[in-house]
Amino acid sequence: MNIFKTVEIKEDILSRNNEQAKQIKADLKAKKIFFLNVMSSPGSGKTTLITNLVNRLKNDYKTGVIEADIDSDVDAHTIAEKTGVKTVQIHTAGACHLTCQMAWESLLALGLEGLDFVILENIGNLVCPAEFDTGANFNLVLLSVPEGDDKPLKYPLMFEVASAVAVTKADVAEVFDFSAEQAKRNISLRNPQAPVFITSAVNNEGIDRLEALLRASIEEVKR
Repeated sequence: MNIFKTVEIKEDILSRNNEQAKQIKADLKAKKIFFLNVMSSPGSGKTTLITNLVNRLKNDYKTGVIEADIDSDVDAHTIAEKTGVKTVQIHTAGACHLTCQMAWESLLALGLEGLDFVILENIGNLVCPAEFDTGANFNLVLLSVPEGDDKPLKYPLMFEVASAVAVTKADVAEVFDFSAEQAKRNISLRNPQAPVFITSAVNNEGIDRLEALLRASIEEVKR
């Protein structure tokens, strides 16, 4: 006879997180705020790409940025100094992902009144952040050239939850064994609906197209 009981903690946590995420989406919709969640592995160029996009959009849309890290405030300082937009830092105290409760507390700290556009730079990790809905309208997943074109096959959930994928650091593609076409095929195997942008924030390759997508998405929320 079994003398123990199995408790499905993870399912319960995810269920509660997803319910709260629905409320966040509703609250942001009522305020006509577009909330972008940027996810990728560490070092893929999230902060550089975000800086580029914010500087393109901030004059037309009041923008705020949330920087999530296990520790340090390096990225928050970088964004604030290079864009001038309001930025808040959240530390997860060792957690490898951001829950929607953490996201909501960060949104409140940022201050939502008058904002049109909020960007969350999630923890650098290709596994855990994909499991937790943050309440964002849109998940932008980055895949950098140095990581290799096989990552969508190895980390399926991250690419399955992507609203769009930006392949970053295209300016160094010649140095690495990376095929943009193979990357697109691998992404399509996981998520055929997600548009893929080949980008370089250094030389602005592909950024115009990504900017246009975000502008259209912000405008849709503001209607």
